[in-house]
Amino acid sequence: MEEGKAENQTSITEFILLGFGNLPELQIIFFLLFLVIYIVTMTVNMLIVALVVADPHLHTPMYFFLGNLSCLEICCTSAILPKMLSSLLSGDRTISVTGCIVQFYWFGFLVTAECSLLAVMSYDRYLAICKPLHYAIHMSGRFCMQLVVGSWLSSFIILTTLISFMSQLNFCGPNEIDHFFCDLTPVIKLSCSHTNLVTLVTLIFSSIDTVPPFLLTLISYVCIISTILRIPSTTGKHKAFSTCSSHLIVVTLFYGTLITVYLLPSTGAVKVPNKVFSVFYTVLTPLINPLIYSLRNKKVKEALKRVLQKCRVFPGSQRN
Repeated sequence: MEEGKAENQTSITEFILLGFGNLPELQIIFFLLFLVIYIVTMTVNMLIVALVVADPHLHTPMYFFLGNLSCLEICCTSAILPKMLSSLLSGDRTISVTGCIVQFYWFGFLVTAECSLLAVMSYDRYLAICKPLHYAIHMSGRFCMQLVVGSWLSSFIILTTLISFMSQLNFCGPNEIDHFFCDLTPVIKLSCSHTNLVTLVTLIFSSIDTVPPFLLTLISYVCIISTILRIPSTTGKHKAFSTCSSHLIVVTLFYGTLITVYLLPSTGAVKVPNKVFSVFYTVLTPLINPLIYSLRNKKVKEALKRVLQKCRVFPGSQRN
C-alpha cells in the first residue's frame, strides 16, 4: 500500500488473535489442557533451577547451562500462555498493537537466546567427550558465565534493534491474526507501511543469530558422534552417548519444530499443521525439555532424591 494512502486511513489500535476460535466447542477443553501444561511447565522448570542452585553436586558447567535453559523456558512459557489462557476463558481475543509488539519482543528474544544457549550446551558436550583432558581448563566458571551472558546479551541487542524498526510500522487495514500469539510474519502482513526494511533487517539478524548457533550445534554433534563411534568398548560408547543424548533430543525437538513452522507456507491447507507445530515449540517444548533432562539424567534424579529425603518424604529418612 502506498504511504499516502496509509496516512489517510485510520490506524487500528488492537489486533484480534483468532487462535483456535474455529473450534468453539473445544475452548474449555483447550483452557484446561493448557492450564495444566502451564502449571506443570512452571513447576518442573522451577524445580530444576532450585536443584541446580541448591545442590553442590550440580555446580558444574553442564547443569549451570541447564539451569539457565530452565529459566529461559519459564519466561518463554509466560510470554505466551497467560494471554492464551485469558482468551480461552473469557472469549476476548483482542490484544493492543503495543501489547502484540511487546509479546513478540519477549518471544523473539527468548527463542533467539535459546538458539545460542543450545549451541553453548552442545559445545560443552563436545569438549566433555572429544576433549576431556582440556575440559576443566576451557570450561572455567568465568568462561561459562561469559557464554551465558553473551547468549542473552546478543539476543537482547538484536531483538531491541528489530523492535525499533517494527514499532515504526502503521496498521490501518485488517486486524485479524490467524495465530494464537503475535508472531512476526503475520503481524508484518497486516501493516499498511512499507515493510521492505523490516523484512531485510529480520533476514539479516536471523542469519546472524540463528544460523551460526545451528551450524555450531550441528558440527559439535557430528564431532561427538564420530568420537563415540571410535570408542572401542560398548560400555564406553553407552556412557559417552548417555552424557549428551538428552541434549541431542532437546536440540532435535527445538530445531525440528522451529524449522518446520518457518519453512512451511502459511496459507492454504497447511495452516492447521503449521499452528499445531507452533504449539509444540512454544508450549510443549518448555514442558518436555526439563522432563527429558530429569527423567534421563542420573545426577538430577539423585539430587531430587536428596531433596525429598531432606523433606522427610521417604520413610528411610525418618530419624528415630
